[in-house]
Amino acid sequence: MDKLAISGFLLAIVAVVGGFMLEGGSLTTLLHLPAFIIVFGGTLGAVMLQTPFSQFSLGMSMLPWVFRPKSLPVQHTLTRIVEWGNSARANGFLSLESAALQESDPFLHRGLNLLVDGAEIPVLQNTLDAELSLERERLLRGARIFDAMGGYSPTIGIIGAVLGLIQAMSNINDPDLLGLGIATAFVATIYGVGLANLLFIPVGNKLKNLVQQQSLYHELIIEGLVSIAQGQNPRTIESKLAAYRPA
Repeated sequence: MDKLAISGFLLAIVAVVGGFMLEGGSLTTLLHLPAFIIVFGGTLGAVMLQTPFSQFSLGMSMLPWVFRPKSLPVQHTLTRIVEWGNSARANGFLSLESAALQESDPFLHRGLNLLVDGAEIPVLQNTLDAELSLERERLLRGARIFDAMGGYSPTIGIIGAVLGLIQAMSNINDPDLLGLGIATAFVATIYGVGLANLLFIPVGNKLKNLVQQQSLYHELIIEGLVSIAQGQNPRTIESKLAAYRPA
C-alpha cells in the first residue's frame, strides 16, 4: 500500500474542503448529486467515446496501482542474474534451462529461453527491446485515459454550471431561490476543476511514473541477459547492474 499516495490524496481533499469551511462555508453546499452526475458521467462518457475498449479497460485495471503499486524485485532479480552468469560460464547456457522453465515472470522467461536456445546476441537484444518498447507504449496508452479525463472534466464542469444557471433563471422573480440556484450551479465547476486537478491528472502522472519504473526494471533484465550472452564476468555484470538499484 502506497501510504504517500493515500496521504497526498487525503491532504488535498482536507485542504480544499477544510479551507472552504474555515471561510464559513457549509459542507452540504458542496454535496450536489446532479452536478456530480453531470461532471463525472459526462467526463467518463467523453473518454469512452474517444478510446478503444481495450485501452479503456486497461486504464481502469491499472487504477489500483496508484495506491497499491506492483512490487518490482530489483535486488532479487539482480542477484539471480549474477548467479545465472556464473552458471552459464561454468556449464554453458543449457544449464539455465531449469531456471527458464520455472520462471514465472513472462519477460524473464522469454529472455532465458532465448539464451538457452542459443539466440545470437543482436537477436536476443532486439527481441527483448522490441517487447519492452511495445509493452511500455501499451501501458502508457492506458495511463493516458486519465490525462484525457483531466482535460474534459473542467469543461464538463462549465457545462454543468451553465445548465444550473439556466435552471436558476427560471426563479428570477424569487431572489432567495435565484441566489441558491446560482450557488448550486457553480458546484459543478468546482467538481470539474477539482476532479481534474486532485484526481485525474495526478493519477495519470502517477501511472506513467510507475510504467517508467517497470521499464527500467525490464532494461535491467535485458542488460543482464545480454551481458551473460556476451560471456562477461559475473562481477562485471553485478557492477554494471548496480546502477539500476532504487535510491
